[in-house]
Amino acid sequence: MSSAAFHDTMVAHVESASMPGLIALVAHDGEVDVEIIGSKTFGDPRPMGRDAIFRIASLTKPIVAAVAMMLVDDGTLRLDEPVDELLPELADRRVLRTLGSALDDTVPAQRPITLEDVLSFRLGFGCIMEPPGTHPIQTAEEDLQLATLGPPWPPPAFGNDEWIRRLGTLPLMEQPGAQWRYNTGSQVLGVLLERAVGRPLEAVLRDRLFDPLGMVDTAFFVPAGKRDRFTTAYAPDPQSGELHVLDRNDDTSWWALPPALPNGAGWLVSTIDDYWAFASMMAAGGAHDGERLLSEDSFRSMTTDRLTSAQRQGATLFLGEGGWGLGMGTPAEGRGGFGWEGGTGTTWRTDPARGLTGILFTQRAMTSPTEPTVFTDFWSAAADLAGLPTR
Repeated sequence: MSSAAFHDTMVAHVESASMPGLIALVAHDGEVDVEIIGSKTFGDPRPMGRDAIFRIASLTKPIVAAVAMMLVDDGTLRLDEPVDELLPELADRRVLRTLGSALDDTVPAQRPITLEDVLSFRLGFGCIMEPPGTHPIQTAEEDLQLATLGPPWPPPAFGNDEWIRRLGTLPLMEQPGAQWRYNTGSQVLGVLLERAVGRPLEAVLRDRLFDPLGMVDTAFFVPAGKRDRFTTAYAPDPQSGELHVLDRNDDTSWWALPPALPNGAGWLVSTIDDYWAFASMMAAGGAHDGERLLSEDSFRSMTTDRLTSAQRQGATLFLGEGGWGLGMGTPAEGRGGFGWEGGTGTTWRTDPARGLTGILFTQRAMTSPTEPTVFTDFWSAAADLAGLPTR
């Protein structure tokens, strides 16, 4: 496929008005192609710039996980270590007898939660793929405003310490290590990193990753001086498909001010070049400009599936035929490699075996874990552009 054909494939999604704009990056064998299509907001006649700032949602997760593994490398943290010392709110856990049990129908946890449980999303708490209110634990989570079993917006008015205190008042859904459940692990990880280093989460990320990689626009909020590059986010109605504004790119945005709760599961904003700096470091096995930011062992741990066969089977709605390493997905059906997707309409995957990396930022939120058409078209076109067979 030529660059023109790749452009035509992607531009169709903007011309159909399914989204106001997108930025797509494909890297293969040292060549990097970037398509910038549409505008930051519907009705804006100005074309989107390459430096447009997007809400990257769950593409936050691999970033936070990578910094956690840097702390493992320097001995600050250990994968097999219980989190009790840094997160006493999660010590001496009780576990629901069944998922549908009343909150006081519990048994003792068989062991403490470890850092690996947190990173591998097997800490015993996370998303339930049933309607809200189906089980008492869902109602309790909603009453506590934890925003961990669904989208993280609107953001809570309290900070990480209060968030983990509230989470600690609830029992676990399963025994630590028993089952994969999405999302909550990354929120817990953000609190753990703050306490391990003794600094706010964004400062930890900036010192260990953003500054070394030159990720100048990646943050938990968009200051006024950068607001002219910020995109508007949209979400389709689940029934009609009609788009509505999820979050504006002005002073009313949820991202206009530093959040009370810097959510390590999905609150970062970034640009295509900032995220490419991170993705290219991961594509290089954890190295940047000849300097290793992640050890070989940590990189391998992040990108190798940690789940049992039974755990993967219970997570196919999120993972497809793929698995989960530490803070990111591992090879999935239809493509190889590691990476993840974000609910605001973002995706990244790196396939080392084929030398292919793709990053797509859109402004159309996903309505389910099922991959949207724009993603499947992107991955097919990316393989064609690189002269590779589509998986």
